[in-house]
Amino acid sequence: MEFPTTLEAVYARIDAFDPGHYARSRNFLNGGVSYLSPYLSRGFITVPQVVARLKDRGIGMDQAEKFIQELAWREFYTRTWFQKGDAIFSDIRHPQEGVLYQGIPAAVLEAETGIESLDAHLKSFPERGYLHNHLRMYLAAITCNVGKYHWSAPAAWLYYHLLDGDLASNALSWQWCAGTFSNKLYYVNQENVNKYTGSRQTDTFLDYSYEELPLRSVPEELRESANPKLIFTAPVTKPMEIHQELPTFIYTHYTLDPTFHEGEDGNRILVLEPSHFAKHPMSERTMQFIFDLATNIPGIQVFYGEIAQLPVKGIFRDHPINAHFQGIREEHPSLAPGLQGEFNSFFSFWNKLSKKLS
Repeated sequence: MEFPTTLEAVYARIDAFDPGHYARSRNFLNGGVSYLSPYLSRGFITVPQVVARLKDRGIGMDQAEKFIQELAWREFYTRTWFQKGDAIFSDIRHPQEGVLYQGIPAAVLEAETGIESLDAHLKSFPERGYLHNHLRMYLAAITCNVGKYHWSAPAAWLYYHLLDGDLASNALSWQWCAGTFSNKLYYVNQENVNKYTGSRQTDTFLDYSYEELPLRSVPEELRESANPKLIFTAPVTKPMEIHQELPTFIYTHYTLDPTFHEGEDGNRILVLEPSHFAKHPMSERTMQFIFDLATNIPGIQVFYGEIAQLPVKGIFRDHPINAHFQGIREEHPSLAPGLQGEFNSFFSFWNKLSKKLS
């Protein structure tokens, strides 16, 4: 699947999306997924915009509930990031059980885990920047629960390459699979892999029952660990041209909505902070995708530096990544604006949210 970077192409993708087919088939590799996640994670489109376009086609909550519920997971993770801050990058509820290794299985980096349907996608992953969600769960289960690796390094590696990399969704999904943000470890066996990927493989280290898998030792294929260097390449930028008499609209790589204060005169600046990318590097492929999305914002300039070094304060959308920004903070569009409370689980969040949506 290709990921175009014009707003018109993304709107066309939303308008062609069938949420009914999604609900029936989303767990299959050839299922009817939306392929909207790279645009949602970058704030290029917002969840309310997607829901509004579905409603314009006469698609109601009853038809789109499963899809909207999956979008709500994104909001739940973002809320958790708001509430917990950098704590989401450590074991958030429970220490991970049974960790024997740090780093990443070399077999994952070399796409030689022996699970053929996963390896086929791992080979092209760094170039494509996308994995089906079920494959991400399989990867986490194999790495953390079968291979006994701590989740943090594999999560950072995955995030580095993902076009739809979202720090909260990525870290907390890995923690959910590893049992540090949930009450049990997520396992997958070969029968499940075959069902959802269309493979027919047998005699692998996953070819056991769910009762047997937790009792087995780490497979030989996963015992060699690696520590890849995730190198961030600083962007080449031009000197800023700031008109002091005009308002300034600030964007980040999570808040790239071209409709933000659309049509108003002003300075438009994409702020990329070196301190952030030192902690959470991204690949050149991912950064180029971000820059290509940003070209949809007329007059956008790129500022590679700390926000405190920017000579003007601006107007920006609220997001955990810019919690330290000074200026005029506007609420980020959400499924239920003003929904209050801290939620310890997704389902407590969904129960309250769904009542508002209905």
